[in-house]
Amino acid sequence: MVPTPQVALLFSLAALALLVTPGPAVFYIVTRSLDQGRAAGLASVAGIGVGTLVHTSAAAIGLSALLASSAAAFSAAKLVGGAYLVWLGVRRMLGRGEEGGERATERLPLLRIFVQGILVNVLNPKTALFFLAFLPQFVDPSRGPVAPQILVLGALMASLGLVSDGAYALLAGTARDGLLRRAQGALRAQRFVSGSVFIALGVGALLARRHA
Repeated sequence: MVPTPQVALLFSLAALALLVTPGPAVFYIVTRSLDQGRAAGLASVAGIGVGTLVHTSAAAIGLSALLASSAAAFSAAKLVGGAYLVWLGVRRMLGRGEEGGERATERLPLLRIFVQGILVNVLNPKTALFFLAFLPQFVDPSRGPVAPQILVLGALMASLGLVSDGAYALLAGTARDGLLRRAQGALRAQRFVSGSVFIALGVGALLARRHA
Protein backbone atom coordinates (compact mmCIF):
# COMPACT_ATOMS: atom_id res chain seq x y z
CA MET A 1 0.00 0.00 0.00
CA VAL A 2 1.37 3.41 -0.95
CA PRO A 3 1.21 6.38 1.46
CA THR A 4 -1.90 8.54 1.40
CA PRO A 5 -1.79 11.83 -0.56
CA GLN A 6 -1.73 13.75 2.73
CA VAL A 7 1.27 11.78 3.99
CA ALA A 8 3.02 12.15 0.63
CA LEU A 9 2.49 15.93 0.73
CA LEU A 10 3.74 16.25 4.31
CA PHE A 11 6.73 14.08 3.48
CA SER A 12 7.51 16.17 0.39
CA LEU A 13 7.46 19.42 2.36
CA ALA A 14 9.69 17.98 5.09
CA ALA A 15 12.05 16.42 2.56
CA LEU A 16 12.38 19.66 0.58
CA ALA A 17 13.17 21.63 3.73
CA LEU A 18 15.97 19.16 4.45
CA LEU A 19 17.25 18.73 0.90
CA VAL A 20 17.90 22.43 0.31
CA THR A 21 20.36 22.52 3.22
CA PRO A 22 23.89 21.76 2.01
CA GLY A 23 25.61 18.65 3.32
CA PRO A 24 28.45 16.46 2.00
CA ALA A 25 26.52 15.46 -1.14
CA VAL A 26 25.61 19.04 -2.04
CA PHE A 27 29.15 20.23 -1.47
CA TYR A 28 30.43 17.46 -3.71
CA ILE A 29 27.98 18.57 -6.42
CA VAL A 30 28.83 22.25 -6.05
CA THR A 31 32.55 21.57 -6.07
CA ARG A 32 32.33 19.50 -9.25
CA SER A 33 30.19 22.17 -10.88
CA LEU A 34 32.55 24.96 -9.96
CA ASP A 35 35.57 22.96 -11.10
CA GLN A 36 34.30 21.34 -14.30
CA GLY A 37 31.02 23.03 -15.18
CA ARG A 38 27.34 22.14 -15.25
CA ALA A 39 27.74 18.77 -17.01
CA ALA A 40 29.99 17.50 -14.23
CA GLY A 41 27.60 18.85 -11.62
CA LEU A 42 24.62 17.11 -13.20
CA ALA A 43 26.58 13.84 -13.47
CA SER A 44 27.26 14.03 -9.75
CA VAL A 45 23.56 14.79 -9.10
CA ALA A 46 22.60 11.60 -10.94
CA GLY A 47 25.07 9.60 -8.87
CA ILE A 48 23.76 11.03 -5.61
CA GLY A 49 20.22 10.14 -6.73
CA VAL A 50 21.18 6.52 -7.36
CA GLY A 51 22.79 6.43 -3.92
CA THR A 52 19.53 7.64 -2.39
CA LEU A 53 17.67 4.74 -4.00
CA VAL A 54 20.26 2.31 -2.60
CA HIS A 55 19.72 3.66 0.92
CA THR A 56 15.93 3.49 0.42
CA SER A 57 16.08 -0.15 -0.64
CA ALA A 58 18.26 -1.04 2.34
CA ALA A 59 15.88 0.76 4.71
CA ALA A 60 12.85 -0.98 3.19
CA ILE A 61 14.44 -4.42 3.61
CA GLY A 62 15.69 -3.78 7.13
CA LEU A 63 12.54 -2.13 8.48
CA SER A 64 10.28 -4.73 6.88
CA ALA A 65 12.28 -7.49 8.55
CA LEU A 66 12.09 -5.63 11.85
CA LEU A 67 8.30 -5.30 11.63
CA ALA A 68 7.95 -8.97 10.66
CA SER A 69 9.89 -9.99 13.76
CA SER A 70 8.17 -7.64 16.19
CA ALA A 71 5.74 -4.73 15.95
CA ALA A 72 7.11 -3.49 19.28
CA ALA A 73 10.63 -3.48 17.83
CA PHE A 74 9.41 -1.41 14.88
CA SER A 75 7.81 1.08 17.27
CA ALA A 76 11.03 1.19 19.27
CA ALA A 77 12.95 1.91 16.06
CA LYS A 78 10.63 4.84 15.35
CA LEU A 79 11.16 6.09 18.91
CA VAL A 80 14.94 5.88 18.61
CA GLY A 81 14.71 7.47 15.17
CA GLY A 82 12.73 10.37 16.61
CA ALA A 83 15.40 10.99 19.24
CA TYR A 84 18.08 10.82 16.55
CA LEU A 85 16.23 13.42 14.43
CA VAL A 86 16.03 15.79 17.41
CA TRP A 87 19.78 15.38 17.97
CA LEU A 88 20.47 16.06 14.28
CA GLY A 89 18.25 19.14 14.39
CA VAL A 90 20.07 20.60 17.39
CA ARG A 91 23.44 19.96 15.74
CA ARG A 92 22.26 21.55 12.51
CA MET A 93 20.91 24.68 14.25
CA LEU A 94 24.17 25.03 16.19
CA GLY A 95 26.09 24.90 12.92
CA ARG A 96 27.70 21.55 13.66
CA GLY A 97 26.52 19.81 10.52
CA GLU A 98 28.69 18.43 7.75
CA GLU A 99 28.95 21.56 5.63
CA GLY A 100 32.68 21.02 5.48
CA GLY A 101 32.27 17.85 3.45
CA GLU A 102 34.80 16.55 0.98
CA ARG A 103 35.89 18.81 -1.80
CA ALA A 104 37.33 17.11 -4.85
CA THR A 105 39.17 19.30 -7.34
CA GLU A 106 40.76 16.70 -9.63
CA ARG A 107 39.27 16.78 -13.13
CA LEU A 108 37.51 13.51 -13.91
CA PRO A 109 35.48 11.96 -16.78
CA LEU A 110 31.71 12.31 -16.37
CA LEU A 111 31.20 8.56 -15.87
CA ARG A 112 33.70 8.52 -13.04
CA ILE A 113 32.03 11.56 -11.47
CA PHE A 114 28.70 9.72 -11.66
CA VAL A 115 30.13 6.62 -9.96
CA GLN A 116 31.90 8.74 -7.37
CA GLY A 117 28.60 10.47 -6.60
CA ILE A 118 27.02 7.10 -5.87
CA LEU A 119 29.88 6.22 -3.54
CA VAL A 120 29.80 9.60 -1.77
CA ASN A 121 26.16 8.90 -0.87
CA VAL A 122 26.17 5.13 -0.31
CA LEU A 123 29.35 4.95 1.77
CA ASN A 124 28.26 7.65 4.23
CA PRO A 125 27.01 5.74 7.31
CA LYS A 126 25.33 8.87 8.66
CA THR A 127 23.14 8.95 5.55
CA ALA A 128 22.07 5.37 6.18
CA LEU A 129 21.20 6.23 9.78
CA PHE A 130 19.24 9.25 8.59
CA PHE A 131 17.09 7.16 6.23
CA LEU A 132 16.41 4.61 8.97
CA ALA A 133 15.29 7.45 11.26
CA PHE A 134 13.45 9.69 8.79
CA LEU A 135 11.44 7.35 6.55
CA PRO A 136 9.66 5.34 9.29
CA GLN A 137 8.08 8.53 10.66
CA PHE A 138 5.82 8.57 7.59
CA VAL A 139 5.06 4.83 7.48
CA ASP A 140 1.80 3.36 8.79
CA PRO A 141 2.01 -0.45 9.21
CA SER A 142 -1.78 -0.60 9.51
CA ARG A 143 -2.06 0.40 5.84
CA GLY A 144 -0.21 -2.66 4.63
CA PRO A 145 3.37 -3.83 4.01
CA VAL A 146 6.07 -1.40 5.09
CA ALA A 147 8.46 -1.97 2.18
CA PRO A 148 6.25 -0.50 -0.60
CA GLN A 149 5.54 2.59 1.49
CA ILE A 150 9.24 3.16 2.14
CA LEU A 151 10.15 2.56 -1.50
CA VAL A 152 7.57 5.11 -2.67
CA LEU A 153 8.77 7.68 -0.13
CA GLY A 154 12.39 7.03 -1.06
CA ALA A 155 11.66 7.40 -4.77
CA LEU A 156 9.82 10.63 -4.02
CA MET A 157 12.76 11.93 -2.02
CA ALA A 158 15.18 10.94 -4.78
CA SER A 159 13.05 12.84 -7.31
CA LEU A 160 12.93 15.93 -5.12
CA GLY A 161 16.68 15.59 -4.62
CA LEU A 162 17.25 15.62 -8.37
CA VAL A 163 15.42 18.94 -8.54
CA SER A 164 17.12 20.62 -5.56
CA ASP A 165 20.58 19.19 -6.25
CA GLY A 166 20.19 19.95 -9.95
CA ALA A 167 19.47 23.57 -9.09
CA TYR A 168 22.68 23.70 -7.05
CA ALA A 169 24.63 22.18 -9.94
CA LEU A 170 23.24 24.62 -12.51
CA LEU A 171 23.69 27.63 -10.25
CA ALA A 172 27.25 26.69 -9.32
CA GLY A 173 28.16 25.80 -12.88
CA THR A 174 26.89 29.16 -14.07
CA ALA A 175 28.37 31.30 -11.33
CA ARG A 176 31.68 29.38 -11.06
CA ASP A 177 33.39 32.10 -8.94
CA GLY A 178 32.61 33.31 -5.44
CA LEU A 179 29.31 31.40 -5.13
CA LEU A 180 29.95 29.87 -1.74
CA ARG A 181 31.19 33.14 -0.22
CA ARG A 182 28.07 35.01 -1.31
CA ALA A 183 25.80 32.27 -0.01
CA GLN A 184 26.92 32.18 3.63
CA GLY A 185 23.90 34.12 4.93
CA ALA A 186 21.49 31.90 3.03
CA LEU A 187 23.24 28.76 4.33
CA ARG A 188 22.79 29.92 7.93
CA ALA A 189 19.07 30.46 7.35
CA GLN A 190 18.75 27.05 5.69
CA ARG A 191 20.49 25.38 8.65
CA PHE A 192 17.91 26.92 10.98
CA VAL A 193 14.98 25.79 8.83
CA SER A 194 16.23 22.24 8.36
CA GLY A 195 17.20 21.97 12.04
CA SER A 196 13.68 23.02 13.02
CA VAL A 197 12.20 20.39 10.71
CA PHE A 198 14.42 17.68 12.20
CA ILE A 199 13.42 18.66 15.74
CA ALA A 200 9.71 18.91 14.89
CA LEU A 201 9.69 15.47 13.28
CA GLY A 202 11.61 13.94 16.16
CA VAL A 203 9.42 15.50 18.86
CA GLY A 204 6.31 14.44 16.95
CA ALA A 205 7.53 10.86 16.84
CA LEU A 206 8.45 10.86 20.52
CA LEU A 207 5.08 12.29 21.61
CA ALA A 208 3.16 9.92 19.37
CA ARG A 209 4.94 6.91 20.85
CA ARG A 210 4.40 8.20 24.40
CA HIS A 211 0.66 8.76 23.93
CA ALA A 212 0.33 5.41 22.19
